[in-house]
Amino acid sequence: MRRWLLGILAVFVLVVVAGLAFFFWPAGLDRLDQNAVADLDQQQLVALGQQVAIESDCVACHTVEGGAPYAGGLAFRIPFGTIYSSNISSDPEAGIGAWSNEEFARALRKGVGRDGENLYPAFPYTHYARLTDRDILALRAYLQTVPAAPEQQAENELEFPFNQRWGIRAWNLLFHHAAPFEPDPNQSQEWNRGFYLVEGAGHCGECHTPRNALFALENGRKFGGAVQQGWNSYNISTHEDGIGSWTDEQLFAYLHTGHADGRGSASGTMGEAVDLSLRHLPESDIRAMVAYLRTVPQTADETPMPVEASPPLVAQSQPYSPARNEGDDPHQLGLRLFRESCASCHGWDGNGQQSPYGSLVGAQSVNDPTGTNVMQVIIKGSDVTSENGREMMPGFGNTLTDIEIAALTNYVLDHFGNKDGTVTPDAVAAARQAGH
Repeated sequence: MRRWLLGILAVFVLVVVAGLAFFFWPAGLDRLDQNAVADLDQQQLVALGQQVAIESDCVACHTVEGGAPYAGGLAFRIPFGTIYSSNISSDPEAGIGAWSNEEFARALRKGVGRDGENLYPAFPYTHYARLTDRDILALRAYLQTVPAAPEQQAENELEFPFNQRWGIRAWNLLFHHAAPFEPDPNQSQEWNRGFYLVEGAGHCGECHTPRNALFALENGRKFGGAVQQGWNSYNISTHEDGIGSWTDEQLFAYLHTGHADGRGSASGTMGEAVDLSLRHLPESDIRAMVAYLRTVPQTADETPMPVEASPPLVAQSQPYSPARNEGDDPHQLGLRLFRESCASCHGWDGNGQQSPYGSLVGAQSVNDPTGTNVMQVIIKGSDVTSENGREMMPGFGNTLTDIEIAALTNYVLDHFGNKDGTVTPDAVAAARQAGH
């Protein structure tokens, strides 16, 4: 009996030790197939890596405005605190210049840093895990050519227990199941390329898929839309609430140029994705993304895009009050502000006066009663690049009050979407802080 009990105790101890090893011992390194890039010389390898960096939109998260490329430091506000992006320049101390290829691959696929520390899943390694050996080796070669930047990573500001990195081991066990991409033989080459870009390098789900209480993507509601960094990333599933009623050409144009007639223009985080990544991809890649997105299962949401855009109200001849104070009638105040600051570019019919990028007709943002993105655009403005140059709208966050922005947002929703806007000054105050 005693031996039996000792045996049980020994097994228990082994299980505990194995469990502790799993949670505290660094994940192993991935072996990369160097033959995957054997057909490329160094110049071609770096060029491919630069393309992978563009597909993955690395610069968007690892570069702050006015800062050195890939020096990190961009703040991400999440429900548990603030995370700062890391320096991935070629600096051997502050950046990743001294990392091996295998350490780099482990970070991309397993979310583990050089010293064995778990990386927070704000870094989309759950998507980058699908990158092929060829693309990882190329990306690494390109980043080694990025000028060294000495900026050290800022300390993350997270509440307990979320500041304990070992807990991410359990998170990975529950939520990280992606593996390097393998083509689906039952699908076309174009579909497979689209899958790779959307589900891997492009990590579209990071913005467009809702998250659960532990900040993991709810893939049962894939691409159903979510609010990220203060912007509403709308439904891009095949449901009519999403892109189900879009034509292939509208979707192609929106992804590749940031504008589609009858659907409006990209702004905020989507405008940034177009500007820094999507517009630089070959047209064949964008069409591959469209082909894949057309097969994504339907997910409904609460802020649908209307199948047909609501016609704008006729408002040019409406009277307005010259007063601008808290006692103003909100609709009159919104009307006057639109007349003063918006009509000259957007037009009363919403078709855009100087550029189609100023068009509001059919835009999901003006058909969303929460007014989330309309508020953000009014506060922060928009700046994207088209084939004709920069398409810029100034922000009015420093010149309009919360009361005025609420009134203007609700007027835009009413005028161009025939929606009863529900935006309050308190909502505007919260929007100012979102993403900062």
